[in-house]
Amino acid sequence: MTAGTTPRRRAPGTASRKAKVTLPARGVPTLREERRLLRDGHMLGAGMDEVGRGALAGPVSVGIVVVDAQVRTAPTGVKDSKLLAPAVREALVPKVRRWALAHAVGHAEPDEVDRYGIIAALRLAGRRALAQLPAVPSCVILDGSHDWLTPPAAPPTLFDLDLLGREVAPDVALAAEPAVVTMVKADLRCAAVAAASVLAKVERDAMMVARAADHPEYGWEGNKGYSAPEHGAAIRRFGPCAQHRRSWSLPGQGGEPDDALDLTAAPVDAPAGADARADLDLTGADGLPVP
Repeated sequence: MTAGTTPRRRAPGTASRKAKVTLPARGVPTLREERRLLRDGHMLGAGMDEVGRGALAGPVSVGIVVVDAQVRTAPTGVKDSKLLAPAVREALVPKVRRWALAHAVGHAEPDEVDRYGIIAALRLAGRRALAQLPAVPSCVILDGSHDWLTPPAAPPTLFDLDLLGREVAPDVALAAEPAVVTMVKADLRCAAVAAASVLAKVERDAMMVARAADHPEYGWEGNKGYSAPEHGAAIRRFGPCAQHRRSWSLPGQGGEPDDALDLTAAPVDAPAGADARADLDLTGADGLPVP
């Protein structure tokens, strides 16, 4: 993800800013940033992260984990979900759920990605996650450098421009608008963000395995909808289905050349770390995959 985005104009009483911190020792996420925000006066803080942004099929999913000043250290082993083997991620889920004050995962389906664009779909999924919580946290740490969670301001930023004539996404009403702190590599630095990424990854992976039963030709039980070689080959052979993001340049479907997509990404069920490229941001501001 890139740095240097334009700050948004936010609703009264809220603020969006970027945090500059150093990576924790030994690569273990901590609650240092979360506790700092809580000391600044926030009663509830949260970490939020997305998965599925660069996938060719299936939803984009956003996890959120809420903590307060009394929360204990995160369960042993919690870190960015892309650095964990599938079995380790799954074993962490019940521990994270017991540890967190509250948690949720929201989704935006592939047809919503097509209708609204990837940035608006991320916002929709994130706000759906927030709406599931018993109370909206007053502050959210968002992985990355761009605040895609807050509704667009006027005038719009580059990320808000409807370059392809897409529909305007519906808003998800919340009891309050949280302040957003964007932080590059927050999933490596903040335990709540890393925990949110684990919840989102495991839930989305399970959804793709279930959907693979209806579309076995695409191998989603292994590639989880990402641009793995067998997935690209299946799209070329059978064409896309309703679970594919048809507004994107899918292999063999025209638009950008097939080699504009990363068809070398390892399946999600590879050893820990091997699927890290699959969750990289492969989309431009207009929501299309980029070379």
